[in-house]
Amino acid sequence: MYKLQFLSMCVLLFSSTLFAADIEREKRLADQIVDSIMDGDPVFLNSGEHDFLSIYTEADEPVGAVVIMHGRGFHPNWSDVAYPLRVGLVDHGWNTLSLQMPVLDKEAKYYDYVEIMPEAFPRIEAAIDYLKQQGNDRIVLIAHSCSVHMVMAWVDAGRMRGIDGIVGIGMGAVDYRQPMKKPFPLAKITVPVLDVYGEEEYPAVLKGAPGRLAAIQQAGNPRSKQVAVPGADHYFTDEGDALLDVVAPWLNSL
Repeated sequence: MYKLQFLSMCVLLFSSTLFAADIEREKRLADQIVDSIMDGDPVFLNSGEHDFLSIYTEADEPVGAVVIMHGRGFHPNWSDVAYPLRVGLVDHGWNTLSLQMPVLDKEAKYYDYVEIMPEAFPRIEAAIDYLKQQGNDRIVLIAHSCSVHMVMAWVDAGRMRGIDGIVGIGMGAVDYRQPMKKPFPLAKITVPVLDVYGEEEYPAVLKGAPGRLAAIQQAGNPRSKQVAVPGADHYFTDEGDALLDVVAPWLNSL
C-alpha cells in the first residue's frame, strides 16, 4: 500500500515537472534581449509565482494600450510580429506592452503547450493590471499563433475581464496530426475580434477560417472582422508593415 502511494506521488511529481513552463529558458531569453531594447523599457511583471519580462512602449498622445503576445517559443522583442507591432502601433497612438509568454523546450509541440496554457492566465491579468495602473482605460489583447490558444483558453476559463477587444493572428495553428482539443470560444466573445491570417498560412489556419468567421459573426459584434493578408506566411516574415496596416486602422475604429 505504501509502495503504491509512493509511486502515485512520484507520478504526480513527474507530471507537474514535465508540464511546466521553462523558466530558465525565459531567463536566458531575457538576458539576451534586455540590453538590445532600443524602443521601450523592460518591465518585469509578476505572475504570482515568478517575475517575467515585458516591454512597455509609450505613445506621445495615447488613445489606448495593447498587450502583445508572441508565437510559440519566442520572446517579447521577436523580430516578426511582436517587434513591428509593439513599435509601429506607438505611432498610431497606442501604448504597447509586449509579454514574455510561457515557453517549453524547442522540440515541444502543440499538445505539450496545451498542458501549460493555464500558466499564461496570470500573465495576461498582470499585464492588464499594469496597463490600468499606468492610466490606460482602453486595452486590447493581440496574440499570435500559440498565444491565441492561450488567450482563448483564458476566455474559456471564464477569466476574461478588463479588455475592449482581441486581435488573433494566425489563429488555430497546430502541429501535424495534432488537431485542436476544442474549438475557440469565439461565439461567446462579445468584444470586437479581429482575425488576421496570411494568404500563405498553415493549412489548419486556412481550413479553419470559415468556421472562425461564422463564430465571430454569431457573437454579433459589428466591429469584428476577418482579414487575409496577401502574400504573408504564418510568421508574417518581411510583412510587418502589411500586418501593421491591418491592425492599426482596426484598433483606431473601435
